[in-house]
Amino acid sequence: MPETSLRANLRLFLVFLYLGCTSFGGPAAHLGYFRQAFVNERKWLTEQQYADLIALCQFMPGPASSQVGLSVGLLRGGYAGALAAWLGFTLPSACLMVLFALGLAQWQGSVLNGAVHGLKIAAVAVVAQAVWQMGRQFCRYAAGWILMFAAGAVTLLFHGIAPQIMVMLAAAAAGAVWMDKDAAAANRDALPNIPGRKAGLAWIALFAALFAVLPWLAAGSPAGLAALADALYRTGALVFGGGHVVLPVLQSQTVPLWLDNHTFLAGYGAAQAVPGPLFTLAAFLGAAANPQQAWLWGAVATAAVFLPSFLMVFGLLPFWSDIARRPRARAMLAGVNAAVVGILLAALYRPVFTDAVHQWSDAAFAITAFAILMSGRVPAWLLASAAAALGAAFALL
Repeated sequence: MPETSLRANLRLFLVFLYLGCTSFGGPAAHLGYFRQAFVNERKWLTEQQYADLIALCQFMPGPASSQVGLSVGLLRGGYAGALAAWLGFTLPSACLMVLFALGLAQWQGSVLNGAVHGLKIAAVAVVAQAVWQMGRQFCRYAAGWILMFAAGAVTLLFHGIAPQIMVMLAAAAAGAVWMDKDAAAANRDALPNIPGRKAGLAWIALFAALFAVLPWLAAGSPAGLAALADALYRTGALVFGGGHVVLPVLQSQTVPLWLDNHTFLAGYGAAQAVPGPLFTLAAFLGAAANPQQAWLWGAVATAAVFLPSFLMVFGLLPFWSDIARRPRARAMLAGVNAAVVGILLAALYRPVFTDAVHQWSDAAFAITAFAILMSGRVPAWLLASAAAALGAAFALL
């Protein structure tokens, strides 16, 4: 690899490492932080390209925010860039979860809890800004506003990923009929550096092959490392919605074969207090399953649960890009983009707002943070740092 590419991917790793250390608040907040970093600040993607990536990842199983980050890494630096992006975003929380599994629960305390609470309130402001600005971009006509509010209402009323998928499909159909004007006006730049169709088919074939091979490898040792990798690979490949949706599936896959329910719930509680993707709960599960080889088992478990995301992004992105260039498909994507804004609007309320705002002082804090962010004078990272410091300070009072 040329030196310039090594340097570029190192910079990419460091950008995602910072995001992995500071992105509290769950998938919706992650998408807000990504948008701030890659659309607003660095101009790596246009607003439209970013929305199209979100739309694709909403249709794939696995953690949507991690898949968006992986896609950004792929577009910037090819396969090596995708790996650098994933490692940067995932390593901080994965390492913290392994350490927690090794008995470092004493990190929990009022000051840390206060800092995390401040970061969650900052996440409210970040997601609110993303919803506001994306709404202005993708809901410029009455049809877009209708789809946005309808998608948000359905998402709030009906829990689970199935209603969201139905909303996206309905929005695509409605967009094809109502949003031709939006689609014609949209200026979609081609996505750079994506795999070819043949490569995409090869990645999809590997995705399917692992489904067949991993159970065979696991059969010889039902409680061994291969069996854990098989269970977590199937979880990452079949769970839509990511985030909290994966928790009951992981629980059924790992309890009681590798650990008891109390240990699982302790890991789940710790996962709420670390930044980055919630899927790194797999690192805790691997380490808790075999504390004598905690780092090896944690690494394998983490890789296994995220591997389907790699394969699906590499396999489907080439076909998605071709589809997005067609006029009728662009109209459908215009509808999907409006629905994505509605789904983010619903996520802004639950869980981002409901997890962070518990009293009037929290609400005032969130509104102030939003106003500061909208002023454009304070970057999101500085706002989040200040919110964490204030949260820790209030916890000492």
